[in-house]
Amino acid sequence: MSANKSRTSMRSNFRFGSLIVRLQLVTFSLIILLNCLHLSSPRGQVHASLISSGIVNNILTSGGPSSNSDSFLSKLFVAPSSVLSSSKSPAQNAPTPASDPCYDSFGKPRRCITDFVNAAFGKEVQASSTCGTPPTRYCQTTYDSESQPIRNCFVCDDNHPKRSHPVQYLTDLNNPNNVTCWQSEPFIEEKNVTLTLSLGKRYELTYVSLQFCSTRPDSMSVYKSSDYGRTWTPFQYYSSNCKAVYGKSSRVAISKANEQEALCTDAHLMSNNLGFSGLRNSGGSGRVAFSTLEGRPSAFDIDNSVVLQDWVTATDIRIVFNRVRAAEGDDKFPHDGSSGILSNSLLDSQQQDLYATLNVASSSSQSNNNNNNESIMSYSGSPPPSTSLHLASKLRESQYYALSDFAVGGRCKCNGHASKCLFDRTGKLVCDCKHGTAGNDCEKCKPFHYDHPWGRATAREPHECTVCNCNQHSRRCQFSMELYKLSGRKSGGVCMNCRHNTAGRHCHYCKEGFYRDSTKPVTHRKACLECDCHPVGASGKTCNQTSGQCACKEGVIGLTCNQCAKGYQQSRSPIAPCIRTPKSAQELNGIESTENENGKCSTCEVMSRRVNQRKYCKKDYVIQAQLLSRDTQGEWLRFTINVVSIYKRGHGKIVKGDQYMYLHQTDYTCKCPKLRLGQQYLIMGRYHSGGDENVRAIDDHKSAMIINADSTVIEWKDEWARRLRKFHKRERKGRCKRPALEGTTNAEQNGEEEEEE
Repeated sequence: MSANKSRTSMRSNFRFGSLIVRLQLVTFSLIILLNCLHLSSPRGQVHASLISSGIVNNILTSGGPSSNSDSFLSKLFVAPSSVLSSSKSPAQNAPTPASDPCYDSFGKPRRCITDFVNAAFGKEVQASSTCGTPPTRYCQTTYDSESQPIRNCFVCDDNHPKRSHPVQYLTDLNNPNNVTCWQSEPFIEEKNVTLTLSLGKRYELTYVSLQFCSTRPDSMSVYKSSDYGRTWTPFQYYSSNCKAVYGKSSRVAISKANEQEALCTDAHLMSNNLGFSGLRNSGGSGRVAFSTLEGRPSAFDIDNSVVLQDWVTATDIRIVFNRVRAAEGDDKFPHDGSSGILSNSLLDSQQQDLYATLNVASSSSQSNNNNNNESIMSYSGSPPPSTSLHLASKLRESQYYALSDFAVGGRCKCNGHASKCLFDRTGKLVCDCKHGTAGNDCEKCKPFHYDHPWGRATAREPHECTVCNCNQHSRRCQFSMELYKLSGRKSGGVCMNCRHNTAGRHCHYCKEGFYRDSTKPVTHRKACLECDCHPVGASGKTCNQTSGQCACKEGVIGLTCNQCAKGYQQSRSPIAPCIRTPKSAQELNGIESTENENGKCSTCEVMSRRVNQRKYCKKDYVIQAQLLSRDTQGEWLRFTINVVSIYKRGHGKIVKGDQYMYLHQTDYTCKCPKLRLGQQYLIMGRYHSGGDENVRAIDDHKSAMIINADSTVIEWKDEWARRLRKFHKRERKGRCKRPALEGTTNAEQNGEEEEEE
């Protein structure tokens, strides 16, 4: 009676526990579904993984869901986005530029992420051990209606499709109604079994999930590689005795100092039912899942945590099974006293006999097996009496690993610069990079996009790589962090190998020996013209970058220094190609006389080189200017001058910079005053009222600067600057308006000049 009550109570507890587990699995399934669909959320992946992480290790490792809930969960774990959206046509799947997730409705860049998928689906797995070659026998323990253990034995044979358990079954479509399992060779306690999965590209992982067909192992470890299998990093450890097997404590607090450290846990053994629900009615779900971000302090701020970004990144996953665990119902076989670990003491002493016994059993099972019935032996209750050899054989047949599904959930790593991954021409999976980025993972700026530094896109800053500004004169550039900081983090690109005779960081000015053609835009191929300076008349091969004026030797004039100035004649010396002409007696007395086109010029008094207050006050304007160029406007020569300083402005519109100054051609021919391009002068003159018809021919003649024989034009001396500023202050105090100044005698004026000298 008491036994029946005990069985009834056990069944009630089992049903109640199964109901709880079903509800928990449905909750976890909904979380994973939201994670798959919530693609546009910047924190969707992290949020879902953290919420589900506590369920992954503590719920999925427990057993007992029904086949319906397990079917729904398995589809979520296995089916990639390509399968879920297979009904759409390619045209529907391909986003148009207007709907590109990497850009907003205004065309501005923004962070985008790839679909959440099972990265392991359809991928090849390398297994160090697989049963079937030669055919091998293995046994499982199930339970009858009265919870009594029943031992069932089968044959694994690669030559028989229904009896084979190849490694391809790990990553195929996981269908609970037609379970396919990979299985290792029996009796592999003396060596580790490894499963190595290559993802073919870097992924940012959320979980690694294993669905067992057999009893879950006592000890196993998960490793990851970020360099395609060259080096391996521990990801997670599972063991009933973490300290003894892996030398790690099972209770380690995670902080920011160690959040990239692999932990060890025994959570995968916290269930009584350790089998797989879909396999020959054995109890328990047998799923073990590892969440990569569970309990990591920086998980909610992963955009700013380089450590966690590296932690979740992987190209390969390796599972290492270190120790098997005894299945329930095998408790009558010898153990080593540690969590059901099977003892090998008997097997070691009679290993050759065991192999012989196994081969005989396998051969007889193949000859007697009909109608595709895999089971070749079963019995209930306690095993029959046997010798040590027979007992060891039974133990050996139960020691193996079997998995129905190997799933890896995550996103193709594109650093926020791509919304999808594609296969290139070589068949390699790469990111469809946007934002001016390049590389398999969009991990760098593409060529000629180095005006800003590369960065991982975040919700706040897309970190777009922008094109260098080289004015179409270069196709190469490099990034300079120093210049980027000096520019206020606006531009750091430096152009290289500037073409079309340009130079500079942006190829924005002409290189030495060339000058800018102002009639063409800076992007024109012929924006820079050669100076073409005369090899004898010029003092070098360089010229003014703006006007093209070459630096001429003494007595030489012209844009290219190809002619002698007035008062100079050509010589045969390459050092001094132009020399002064001999002066006449009239010129020696201070009077200069030249001839113009119509005959004779008026005489010009040699200008005094003295600068005094009287001269300053008599003029309307006083400026320091440099002559840049000249052209003809009717009977007038128009000089382009650069006004360096203004010491008296009068009523005119004189401003600093380039302006026009006019000189009648007759005065220019007679050298009244003498002018040379490129020279700086002190110019003191008057504005004209426009009574002269010739003056009225000049545009804006009322305020135009016009010089003639009455103007004072003297080659500039730096020591005059201080004196002219003093004159300007006196003018502001009214000194220039005193009547006595106009009526002073020559002696007084000369005395003032001497004082000012």
